[in-house]
Parts: sequence; C-alpha cells; structure tokens
Amino acid sequence: MENVFDAKDAQNYIDRINKLVPDTHGLWGKMTVDQMLAHCNVSYEMVYEPEKHKKPGSIAKFILKTFVKSKVVGDKAYAKDNPTAPQFIIVGRKDFDEEKKRLIGFIQKTQQLGASAFDGKESFSFGKLNAQEWNNMFAKHLNHHLAQFGV
Repeated sequence: MENVFDAKDAQNYIDRINKLVPDTHGLWGKMTVDQMLAHCNVSYEMVYEPEKHKKPGSIAKFILKTFVKSKVVGDKAYAKDNPTAPQFIIVGRKDFDEEKKRLIGFIQKTQQLGASAFDGKESFSFGKLNAQEWNNMFAKHLNHHLAQFGV
C-alpha cells in the first residue's frame, strides 16, 4: 500500500487526480466525478475542518469502533459498492475544479505534516489511530475511488 506521508506516493495520487476531467465516468457506482472528489474530501475535512461535520454520538462511535474500524484502517482493499456512511453521501453536483483543488491541497498538507503528526491523533469516528492506520484509511479510500474512475 502507498504511503500518503511519502512525497513520491503523494505526488502519484495527485498525478492520478490530474488525469480526471469533468466528464470522466465511473466504472461502477452512482457518483459523478465531482461528487467522488467531494466524497474523498470528507475524510480530510474531518481532520482539518471538523466543524463541517457532526461528530458521532457515543453509541454510534462504539458501533464504528467495534464493527467498522478494522475494515477502514486495515490493510484489505475495499470491495466495490460498499455501503456509504451518511456524512460521506454527496447530494447534487459539485464544482469539479474546486473539489479537485481541495483534494490535492489536503493530500499535500497531509504529506507535509508527516506520519508523526498523525501518530496517536484522534479520529472523528474511531478514536486514536496510529500513523499506519491513518495511512491505510487515506490510501485505501483514495485508491478505491481513483480506480473507480479509471485512474
């Protein structure tokens, strides 16, 4: 799996994103390319702009930590057409260029902060994660959706 904290791997994600155009179609799923970019931004918003999202309550957090966390932060890739958490569902069209710019900026910021900034950092939904778990979460999500759109 790629290392989102490595400059070369981060640039690889950016290069893949830069291959997308506003009319790129997904190979599976219902999202448009602009919705996919906005969807990918949610993971980073929860880190860098947490005020945009409602934190899960204690029962929801327990369920997420107990049943979902290992699937999200583990090594195994996501299957196609997995269910999407409500806060990740993007309704309506988005500004492709703006969402693309934001996602690239988040990837760059994450890489520049480095693994040490994320080691032990509290996740919105899963509690404290180590740097490898953060990496897996970001890398798996990006890989899944960039592959969905053929890049």
